[in-house]
Amino acid sequence: MNFRYLGNSGLKISSITYGNWLTHGSQVENDVATQCVRAALDAGITSFDTADAYANGAAESVLGEALKGERRESLEIFTKVYWPTGPKGHNDVGLSRKHISESINASLRRLQTDYVDLYQAHRFDTETPLEETMQAFADAVRQGKALYIGVSEWTAEQLRAGHALAKELNIQLISSQPQYSMLWRVIEDEVVPASRELGVSQIVWSPIAQGVLTGKYQPGKPLPAGSRATDDKGGADMIKRFMSDTVLERVQKLGPIAENLGITMGQLAIAWVLHNDNVAAALVGASRPEQVAENVKAADVTLPDEVLGEIDAALGDIVVRDPAKTSENAPTTRPA
Repeated sequence: MNFRYLGNSGLKISSITYGNWLTHGSQVENDVATQCVRAALDAGITSFDTADAYANGAAESVLGEALKGERRESLEIFTKVYWPTGPKGHNDVGLSRKHISESINASLRRLQTDYVDLYQAHRFDTETPLEETMQAFADAVRQGKALYIGVSEWTAEQLRAGHALAKELNIQLISSQPQYSMLWRVIEDEVVPASRELGVSQIVWSPIAQGVLTGKYQPGKPLPAGSRATDDKGGADMIKRFMSDTVLERVQKLGPIAENLGITMGQLAIAWVLHNDNVAAALVGASRPEQVAENVKAADVTLPDEVLGEIDAALGDIVVRDPAKTSENAPTTRPA
């Protein structure tokens, strides 16, 4: 494992960070989830990402139980706030002072810790003044409940505005958590340049495009049993944008590239996002412990420029690059 600084801060995180979205508390049994966390620790991963909305709090609880007994100072634990939680009442959502204050306390209880290393705004809240949101985050920092602040799926403009307020409040907004992969590059033209300017790093989710970049989904063939594309708890909805035969045919062209490097297609995909110097970590999940050990190997892979060119040539025009997709995919009003 190698470690990278998160933004313009002194905090180092593992370049492969374990995330438990869509798995813990929903898709896999708790004992298997715990085995995956233990496998992550054995592989040298020290950073763990979750959110209060994942399985409506269950994912945080599973992670907290799995990490119990570990030296807290040797871990970096991240969680998020925004989406509806609990009974999903009228104040159980968004980035109001009330919801942030109550959510951080609930997350800490479920995670069985006194603080999180990184507390992230899971989306931008268009219905709460940004000043209120950032003041609530600042209070969480000053109370010792969070050490650093981050955001997820914010536009470059939103990131600049939040960072400016954080600076006024003397707290550190150091991370952005967007979707990023060989197939989905919408952050490259605007979010990444703004982040470099502000001293913010990316912690990217879906680096293997929900499993599509592993090559296991083949055009014209049945979906693998038990795969994310067959999951009716949310996984199938997230992966469907990549499931056309056109995309799958292009992805198959990555197989020989990975083979020539002596790595798997999944490892190639993770190494590709880590090649971006604004990316501090790639978020990987697992439904089986052995997947963790395979993913971690990508941390040691260096991709030569000619390989990057081969990847671009293989994928061609199926790559999504439009920076407007960040705002298009964000909620314009709070979820009910």
